[in-house]
Amino acid sequence: MTQDTSAQLKKSFLKYQHLFVFTAPVVFVIGVVLFAPVEGTAGIDYWLEYWWLFLFFLIGATTVNTVGISGSALFVPFLIFVFPLLARPLEPATIVKVGLISESFGLSSSAVAFVQYGLVDRRLGLTIVAGSVPFVVGGAVLSFVVPEPVFHALLGLALLGAAYLLYTADLDHGDSTEEAVTDGGRPRSDDGEQLPDDADKLGDAGVAVDGDDVTRVTRTGDAYSYTWSGYLERFANYSIGGTFQGLAGFGAGELGIISQLRTNVPVRVAIGTNHIVVATTAILASLVHVFGGGLVPGGHSLSLASTPWNMVVFTVPATVTGGQIAPYVSNRLNTETLTVGVAGLFGVISLALFGMAVGVA
Repeated sequence: MTQDTSAQLKKSFLKYQHLFVFTAPVVFVIGVVLFAPVEGTAGIDYWLEYWWLFLFFLIGATTVNTVGISGSALFVPFLIFVFPLLARPLEPATIVKVGLISESFGLSSSAVAFVQYGLVDRRLGLTIVAGSVPFVVGGAVLSFVVPEPVFHALLGLALLGAAYLLYTADLDHGDSTEEAVTDGGRPRSDDGEQLPDDADKLGDAGVAVDGDDVTRVTRTGDAYSYTWSGYLERFANYSIGGTFQGLAGFGAGELGIISQLRTNVPVRVAIGTNHIVVATTAILASLVHVFGGGLVPGGHSLSLASTPWNMVVFTVPATVTGGQIAPYVSNRLNTETLTVGVAGLFGVISLALFGMAVGVA
């Protein structure tokens, strides 16, 4: 395959990514309904029992993907506090598993949408993922042997830390440095300097690299300049976040976005890149949670049949839809307002979790 053909295929995929992205949950739901092992009978009443989860997870997925954090940061507290009021209590391991499976699809959907906009630094994202993998696996394995009160306490601690980091984050950092002005199809800055324009990207998108210095132009013509330096600080944050990602279903996104902002990555590029990191780590953690319980001494035996498939057939399409909506919301909404609101919600939820951990709630 020639380079021109490969570039054209990538451009076509991004142009029609909505079609490919929405095909995935359809195939998933059909596959689950036809082939997933379930406990007991699986008639129409079983599959439609939790149809109302679609709305809750759609709102949650749109919110977290707009901010660029893990979906389970909202899904897990929802399943702990709200779901039992409407249905029945769930085991902690099952809660994490549903959250991870759902966010894996939602974040993957949103990641592709952000790639289409030109807001994802794939090199930065892949290096972070490579360093996070062992910590994600370790955290997922740890989740099988952690007692429920300790699980709630660790979850509360993670949310409290995420609330503080989100509230204190400088979300005005690294905003678009200039808006490209097209000149015969070539984007130029306000002072006439030529900006990168890649033929295989949509719109005016392009990337130019000079050592560790990067200039990135989005498909709408916004230009961002930053550097790839700061690997060690990002690795430290993502290792801690990755452990919580495997243990509780979130953490990599919350700590990760802060580490990118602290190393001078523009906020919208950090949000877009974070989707690649969190989607990949969520998929990895999901696989460990689904298949790894019986392999851990003293761990919970979680067979495929114990997975609440009648929940995920609605949560997966909802998170995919929310993931596609998020880039449009992010482009129009004051991200700082939404982030402060999410941080406040995290703080309240963490207090309730601490209460559960000591037997008060």
